[in-house]
Amino acid sequence: MIVSKFGGTSVGSAENIEKVIEIAKQKKDKVAVVVSALGGVTNQLILASELSVQTDPGYEEIVNELENRHKRAVKELLQGDFREAALQYIEETLNELKMILQGVSLLSDLSGKSAARIVSTGEVLSSYLITMAMKQQGLNAALKDSRELIRTDDAFQNAQVDYEFTYSRIGDFFSSTEADIIVLPGFIASNERGETTTLGRGGSDFTAALIANGANAESLEIWTDVSGMYTANPKLVRQAKPIESISYQEAMELSHFGAKVLYPPTVQPALDKGIDILIKNTMEPEAAGTRITERDKVNGSLIKGISHIEDIALLTLEGNGMVGVPGISSRLFGALADEQINVKFITQASSEHSICLAIDADDTELAKKAVDHEFEFEILKKRVDPIVVEKHLAIIALVGDQMKSHQGISGKMFSELGHNNVNIRAIAQGSSERNISAVIREEDVKKALNVLHASFFEAQIKQLNLFIVGIGNVGGKLLDQIGSQQKFLIEKKNMQLRVIGIANSRKMLFHEEGIPLDNWKELLEAQGEASDLDSFYSKMSDLNMRNSVFIDNTANEKVTELYARCLRESIAVVACNKIACSSAFENYEELKGLSRKYQAPFLFETNVGAGLPVIDTLHNLIASGDQIHEIQAVLSGSLNFIFNNFVGERSFYEVVKQAGEEGYTEPDPRIDLSGVDVARKILILMRESGIRAELEDIENQSFLPEESLQAETVSDFMEALKATAAHFENLRKEADQAGCKLKYVASFKDDKAEVGLQHILPDHPFYNLDGKDNIVLFYTDRYKEQPLIIKGAGAGAEVTASGIFGDIIRTGNL
Repeated sequence: MIVSKFGGTSVGSAENIEKVIEIAKQKKDKVAVVVSALGGVTNQLILASELSVQTDPGYEEIVNELENRHKRAVKELLQGDFREAALQYIEETLNELKMILQGVSLLSDLSGKSAARIVSTGEVLSSYLITMAMKQQGLNAALKDSRELIRTDDAFQNAQVDYEFTYSRIGDFFSSTEADIIVLPGFIASNERGETTTLGRGGSDFTAALIANGANAESLEIWTDVSGMYTANPKLVRQAKPIESISYQEAMELSHFGAKVLYPPTVQPALDKGIDILIKNTMEPEAAGTRITERDKVNGSLIKGISHIEDIALLTLEGNGMVGVPGISSRLFGALADEQINVKFITQASSEHSICLAIDADDTELAKKAVDHEFEFEILKKRVDPIVVEKHLAIIALVGDQMKSHQGISGKMFSELGHNNVNIRAIAQGSSERNISAVIREEDVKKALNVLHASFFEAQIKQLNLFIVGIGNVGGKLLDQIGSQQKFLIEKKNMQLRVIGIANSRKMLFHEEGIPLDNWKELLEAQGEASDLDSFYSKMSDLNMRNSVFIDNTANEKVTELYARCLRESIAVVACNKIACSSAFENYEELKGLSRKYQAPFLFETNVGAGLPVIDTLHNLIASGDQIHEIQAVLSGSLNFIFNNFVGERSFYEVVKQAGEEGYTEPDPRIDLSGVDVARKILILMRESGIRAELEDIENQSFLPEESLQAETVSDFMEALKATAAHFENLRKEADQAGCKLKYVASFKDDKAEVGLQHILPDHPFYNLDGKDNIVLFYTDRYKEQPLIIKGAGAGAEVTASGIFGDIIRTGNL
């Protein structure tokens, strides 16, 4: 025999009931069909009882809604005499319900006995309706009232089962019935006097398990609206997948920690008889689902699932007066037990100085009052502190029978959480090592689940979630590069990049599942909201995604103010903006320190050489024990382009204008020509070499005439270049006469640095530096005579974007 239980969503409509009947028809053996109330009906009945005890006539409207809903289902499912009989039964049952509710309203009193009778109505109606629908189709079906089989105590609303009597009754009935399909209402039972009781939350699952045990069923099927138990909540973790098989013990752990597909007590009656439990999907009956079975029949995967419980409060009792005193724990848990408060999590340090436990947040006030009262004397004598309560927490649990035979599981779990700035408030692990639990902030649950699921269940594809400020020339090229390389990164680098947020000076756009990169411009215009840096940061922080990366493609000082906030949230920062790293040394030092403290990468390779690996090479030299003695560099692709093209009859003004039009200079060319940009770059290299220096320490030998330096606007500056053409012509002639080329050079030696225009002789590595290329010479202990040379394109949106892209990938590898 097979026992099949169908939940509220499975019987929530006439269409779904037809699916239930079809599933039952496919069974070759005798089948017991246990059904819940139609979806949402039990909640409506509870609300009706609450309204009636408050003498609120609104309960009558609820009963009318229930009557209309059930009659609609009858008219859709049944015809002729079956319809008439069902309509009459509904009317009689709901008239009885109205009388009970009227009595409650008149007395303003809702007893447990009345409450049980009220909430049982849903299962009574659904089981009758489904039985009639089966009979109409000619099936050998019979309705059996579960109250005639399951006996409980007098608790009424969360009754305890008399197992010996119940199993005997169930066995006798099923051994004698001739029906092929027996329909039973779930959730309800009766006491010794035949009064209706209920089995509490998840009671229909429990009913089915009791029937399976008493009837010695071959298997117990729990039919719901999902295809089994999942490795994590699929509503929070998109990559969650059904678990093929799982042990009874693992299932109990997962269901205790919030896997709502199964109610924990359901497992025990099946476990007692070794009956397999199948979790199946009514909407997809062909799906394999999850089989819950004996441990030795389960496949050997290390971790079976990650689950969680929200709305948790953490209580901490501590004090010097607890150390070495017997009975403290007993008194603590006794005080909570007296108030019927369930403890979900316990941990205690070996010092005995404190005990930490977790309960439902709704029980917080009652728990604090009870515990403080129990330890009133100790608190008065300052031997124990008043209990400390922390709210807005959740428990997250890693579950698997095989964890105890593998080292490093807990280390990996906590390392992954820490790397993503998920703070752990408390930890617990039983000696069975089947469960590792941690208390975290409720707002971190989604991120924590995704982090752990990616680490333990998914092919090791690391997902980076990108938030990009600055999507103009460089930012636009970056988005193009990310879009074109996504397939390659997944297949070859096991890395997935998702652009979650973008912003320019006007608008910003967020998409939690990733912004489509083939039409991001159109989406930004159509769906973007007004751009605001604080709002951008708040949205990024609130999304609280794992492996988040903040990318600054601007030259805006305001954007750099977000760096420290990001790093403190363990959000990596990638910047081509030079302002932060060339600002006051204390600010630079703070950002580097935050990066180390919160294990959040802070990368800025493009600050110096666009796409060239200048800073990375410098780091490798230093890390390998080399010592930097001197740096010589042409660090401005813009200035190199200008002086390489300042030849023949062309004026300096014409070349600067061309550089601007081709995107080699900033919109304000004074930034490039003033030498400040180059000074910032050599300053960054000095600092990365371990030198404490400020921008003011670098000697800037400007080649611009005073008239150009005094220009207040870009147009005035360009006009000044025209007016002082003779000055620049003289610079060119002097270099030509010396057989040299003009290069704007940055140099660092003996803790001193300078930037300025120099005459470069033909035998120097800088002499043949073409176009917009940059070059850096490192003189070190190992490279004394012949310097280490890094050379390549040092300007342009494409190469700068590629440098940023490289830093993004590097964050995923750190």
